Amino acid sequence: MKCILSFVLALTLMPLVADETNAFPKVGQRLTDAQVAQFARLALDGMFQEYPNKPSNVMQSAEGVRSPREMHPVFYGCFDWHSSVHGHWMLIHLLRHYPEAAVAQQIEEALETQFDPKKMQGEAAYFQEKGNASFERMYGWAWALRLAAELHSWEDARAERWREAYGPLEEVIVSLSMAYLPRLTWPIRTGVHPDTAFALGQLLDYARVVGNQGLETLIINRARDFYEKDVAYPVRYEPSGEDFFSAGLNEADLMRRILDRESYAAWLGAFFPGLAAGDLGNLLTPEAVSDVTDGKLVHLAGLNLSRAWTLNGVASVLTQDDPRRPRLTAAAENHLEVGLNYVFSGHYEGEHWLATFAVYAVAEVGISSPESRKP
Repeated sequence: MKCILSFVLALTLMPLVADETNAFPKVGQRLTDAQVAQFARLALDGMFQEYPNKPSNVMQSAEGVRSPREMHPVFYGCFDWHSSVHGHWMLIHLLRHYPEAAVAQQIEEALETQFDPKKMQGEAAYFQEKGNASFERMYGWAWALRLAAELHSWEDARAERWREAYGPLEEVIVSLSMAYLPRLTWPIRTGVHPDTAFALGQLLDYARVVGNQGLETLIINRARDFYEKDVAYPVRYEPSGEDFFSAGLNEADLMRRILDRESYAAWLGAFFPGLAAGDLGNLLTPEAVSDVTDGKLVHLAGLNLSRAWTLNGVASVLTQDDPRRPRLTAAAENHLEVGLNYVFSGHYEGEHWLATFAVYAVAEVGISSPESRKP
């Protein structure tokens, strides 16, 4: 199987620029200037590309037939709203952590254009139109608040200016989230956008960054309601053919943010009872993508990358002598390497979003920052 996967990758994919050691970036490793430029290029090319586009709006009447740019003055590119949002997050993250990169000025100029107060007010106003309160719930909301968290965490005059412009949209998303979560009777467990555990993890990190105790408490209570009693997760039922998330690993990655280390180690043992013996079904083995030109099938490339960050997230709170820790980190490394091979395929179906997942995984977002851990 490994030989077949290597052959497919060699024939179909454009490789990520390697560093001076001829290796892909690993978790926690700084990117080279060339790699920063390569990741940034995908977002810069997509953020002003309106078509092809997949809007997910509900039209109330004929007057609701509008172009993506008319509906979303800022986040109209990158094929869909949420991909545009997390593409912007990635550019902010790269500019913040690689200010000396050759592409930094181009990133700054693009973001300056986008974070226009009037445009952002238009983005916020869209959610207040009739029928739009559930737009991008909750995947797009999660990335919108991850973007806000990045701006709030960066002490920089540009970030302060952009944060002020972004404020109206940030406030709307927080308000919608706090109104929605108490009404959600059951968590949504899926390997694609609506997954509740992924969204709660992102919102919790945001709440801790900005000190929103009301939102933090709500998320912790909802997470406990939904997941604290879960046992024996059916690991062999994953993945589905279009997954870019593992619902099980997203849940485990959320709960390590909420439980103390001892409680979490016990919870994880009940949730993944076979992990200590190396039995986690399909979740420890990277997935191959049969067709990178298929917008749904290429989701599996993102699955490799999201598994990498969740596996590392789970491992990060286990003790050094816990036998589960090396199994998780080894699997995460394998997933990251396979996933990175798919990012630069030359096909927009994957290239409009996979760079974000790659940067998120490599940078240990949600793992290395204090707000991602239980106080």
